[in-house]
Amino acid sequence: MTGAPLVPQPGILDIAPYVGGEAKAPGFEKPIRLASNESALGPSAKVLAAYRAHAENIFRYPDGNSTALRQALGKLHGIDPARIVCGGGSDDIINLLTSAYAGPDDEVLYGRHGFSLYPIAARTAGATPIAVPEKDLTFDVDATLARVTPKTRLVFIANPNNPTGTFIPRDAMKRLHAGLPKSVLLVIDAAYAEFVTRNDYEPGIELAGREPNVAMTRTFSKIYALGGLRIGWCYSSAAIAEVLNRIRNPFNVSSAAQAAGVAAVADVAAVDRARQHNDIWRPWLAQELQKLGLTLTPAVANFVLARFPGGAGQADAAWEFLRQRGILVRKVGVYHLPAHLRITIGKEDEMRAVVAALTEFLRPA
Repeated sequence: MTGAPLVPQPGILDIAPYVGGEAKAPGFEKPIRLASNESALGPSAKVLAAYRAHAENIFRYPDGNSTALRQALGKLHGIDPARIVCGGGSDDIINLLTSAYAGPDDEVLYGRHGFSLYPIAARTAGATPIAVPEKDLTFDVDATLARVTPKTRLVFIANPNNPTGTFIPRDAMKRLHAGLPKSVLLVIDAAYAEFVTRNDYEPGIELAGREPNVAMTRTFSKIYALGGLRIGWCYSSAAIAEVLNRIRNPFNVSSAAQAAGVAAVADVAAVDRARQHNDIWRPWLAQELQKLGLTLTPAVANFVLARFPGGAGQADAAWEFLRQRGILVRKVGVYHLPAHLRITIGKEDEMRAVVAALTEFLRPA
């Protein structure tokens, strides 16, 4: 055979693959997993029952439109189900939005400490990702608007942000949107919205409900504790929803996942329990870590971001120290935060174990 060798599209080999939080620790059958911001309490009994009930029907194709799930979400949030699109996790939706509205010679803006999938999605679409500097580890509206050019096609903002846990309030989000050209799509990634209890926060439903160039993405992987089923959704204008429905996979959410999602939405008491648990143990963990000399970023999600006074070397050593004791937390050097570790809020015994281990590490006898 002759000719040039097979090569991927330009820019693909420049992508650093996404790496999730570790799930295994040598020597520990069931380590304490605090690296992926999963729910501390796990799925409710009602959700598990709904999932198991579909075991005998997995040979059937699912409803390609996720009708019951969209209706349940529409009822819960008071929004039009016809403008909801479901997918295999919110990362699936993020990739669809990027590929639909950006391409070669376009630019995609996001906060410098924002979710690492945004630049991956941009490069996959052939666009150029632009990391905009932040202020106090918080998305900077003014800096972002100043960076918009005729090439800008999308602006991503995780609100609350991962891995910092910070957020911008409702008025700042409105100002961000008002400053963008109508040709730019604002994507509000509200994966952690259910954990936020502040009265100046709005997840994006208001803007997505009335503006033609706003999309809000959500996930079932966090407070609903269904990360293993991969369910995400988007709320947007009818025009954006139509575009997504044209390019998404035809059966992109399994029947069992749809059933579990419907049950999760209906089990309001379970969501309340998860939020209340987080409201107790996030501030407790932050306070205890501050007593040890760590700097905590003010956070509103289900994790904390702790900065080690000894810098990146000390943070790496602490990560390994915890790992050797079967405790898995997240390094965040890929987010330009090498001196920090991100710690998910877990159960009470897990939180106390983290504090005990870090106390031993930072204040050895």
